Amino acid sequence: MAQATERVKTEAKEVDVDLGDAPLRGYLNVPDNAQGIVLFAHGTGSSRHSPRNQFVARLIREAGVGTLLFDLLTREEEAVDLHTSHLRFDIRLLADRLIAATEWVKSRLDHLRAGYFGSSTGGGAALVAAAQLGSVVEAVVSRGGRPDLAGDALPLVKAPTLLIVGGRDYPVIELNEAALTRLRCEKELQIVPGATHLFEEPSALEQVAALAASWFKLHLGFSRGRDRKLGRAGIAD
Repeated sequence: MAQATERVKTEAKEVDVDLGDAPLRGYLNVPDNAQGIVLFAHGTGSSRHSPRNQFVARLIREAGVGTLLFDLLTREEEAVDLHTSHLRFDIRLLADRLIAATEWVKSRLDHLRAGYFGSSTGGGAALVAAAQLGSVVEAVVSRGGRPDLAGDALPLVKAPTLLIVGGRDYPVIELNEAALTRLRCEKELQIVPGATHLFEEPSALEQVAALAASWFKLHLGFSRGRDRKLGRAGIAD
């Protein structure tokens, strides 16, 4: 484990995700021999600096998958949203930013398969973006997310989707259960016993990180890429 952590540290790089009118700062970290990369879609009030996000990202990288932690809103927009709260629920805006960031990543690292890790309203934005990009996005994980905010985009999502909710986050459990029924892709709902919305209880976030890392390793990792190249019967497509 220590070796994997050291590898992660040497790969970290601060980047500007150029979206044209709204450049966003981010941390790009791609382990050696990674086959995929996960873009983080944070809920408002969180950021690329969040210890919770960085912890989850580290475990994903230790599973051999790269990460891009970046902020979906500029500093000015965050400041405005603290007073109005309107941008955090602008799912179309957040999804458009995520789509543009995905295109930015693919223009530089096209060999990596893309996945999304969304939190809170970022979970809804991740699913809207995944629905629009189709096969470009190959895995989605939502942590304490609001997939219901994806609305009519839910049945259009093709990427295997994992919804993770705290066992004591009762209203959000119901919203995730309803969204799960509308998804037509490979899907799963995992409830972390005893956890509340932010997964602040002992070991709760560790469970989230382990579930996410396993999901991304399964769907973005080397074995999935090899299977796709060879075909299900082990014969080249």
